[in-house]
Amino acid sequence: MRLRLAYGRDGMWITLPDSADVTVVEPEFVAGIGDESGAVRAALHAPLGSPPLQDLVRSSDTVAVVFSDITRPMPNDRVLPVLVDALVEAGVSDDRITLINGLGTHRAQSEHELRAMLGDSLVERCRIVQHDAWDQAQLVGVARNSAGRVVQVNRAYVEASVRILTGFVEPHFFAGFSGGPKAVLPAIADIESIMDNHGARLLSHPRATWAQTVGNPLWEEIRVVAEATRPTFLLNVTLNRDRAITGVFAGEMLVAHRAAIEFAGTHAMRPVAAPFDVVITSNSGYPLDLNLYQAVKGMSAASLIVKPGGDIIVAAECWDGIPAHGEYGRLLREAESIEDLLATIRAPGFRCHDQWEAQIQAQIQQKARVHVYADGLTDVQLAAAMVRPCRSIEDQVERILGANPHARIAVLPEGPQTVPYLA
Repeated sequence: MRLRLAYGRDGMWITLPDSADVTVVEPEFVAGIGDESGAVRAALHAPLGSPPLQDLVRSSDTVAVVFSDITRPMPNDRVLPVLVDALVEAGVSDDRITLINGLGTHRAQSEHELRAMLGDSLVERCRIVQHDAWDQAQLVGVARNSAGRVVQVNRAYVEASVRILTGFVEPHFFAGFSGGPKAVLPAIADIESIMDNHGARLLSHPRATWAQTVGNPLWEEIRVVAEATRPTFLLNVTLNRDRAITGVFAGEMLVAHRAAIEFAGTHAMRPVAAPFDVVITSNSGYPLDLNLYQAVKGMSAASLIVKPGGDIIVAAECWDGIPAHGEYGRLLREAESIEDLLATIRAPGFRCHDQWEAQIQAQIQQKARVHVYADGLTDVQLAAAMVRPCRSIEDQVERILGANPHARIAVLPEGPQTVPYLA
């Protein structure tokens, strides 16, 4: 059996024995909508739960538009120009529009990356702010979170008279779904509030998982903070495996986001009858598989249907490494074991940037062995990150079948674009 996994920009093919018990689990394919610009314009003119965008802005307004960073497959270059043009048509000049890169705790983008993400025209037309979660001068308080801390949000966003959130919607491994209010927290929030929201207390809640929003304390906090900033308008899209837009959802933040969730969830959620001995997964290809930190999402999707004591094999290009920035890699390198790592993270008072990704990885590894195929990482780097290096998925499967000839194998070609669950 020959299968293509989403890997990097071009994908990768693997061949599994025809005699093996293999089940392919992937989302229902939804064709792109064709006239993407037309669909975005139509959604702006006929939004959900909100007046049309042109009725919400005046020429005297200042407009802040939050957009997704390079770690997300959001087609900013195809969506934002239509949005900015609509604002200009409503009377807002380019110099009154600020585009805010919602980095959360991720690294800033280079000039080259911004131009690739947004297109040369937008970079030259509008002011661009790259959010810095550590820069107090960029931040202003907006609400208290469940820990009692004042959440601070990007000043350029808060001080704008019109505030627009953009992004794409897919299932998320601890916030339920991406998009919607996540464009505020974590995208443009301060580091302490992000660590509160992504901390061990909320992350350990059983509903802080795939496809769960209502009743998920982590997402509920995200919602409350975003609502406190009084966003004017939301523009979210859904995508297929080719990054073609399959749906456009615009309007009042929660109404439009709920519609996007219903659409995305219908196509992404896939039932299976029983757990598998082996789950092979991608991390959805470029750009989501840029580093091991992001590849935890693929591990998490696979963990939903792997047997305790089973094997997860993740294919992620990791051209950005572990990465070198942030604390995720250090937390893994310094831990003596998975149990030691979890004990450190769960210790009262412990706070560290990126602890959430390390915690989820460790929880997955308590259940199953994790093997990683990554052209961008050496065996030494992978071992230091507490995962098992894999240089051939076929060879690894052969070794597993050698020990257990009747092993049942699941393959998630599109990785966390699929949310498998036990029926």
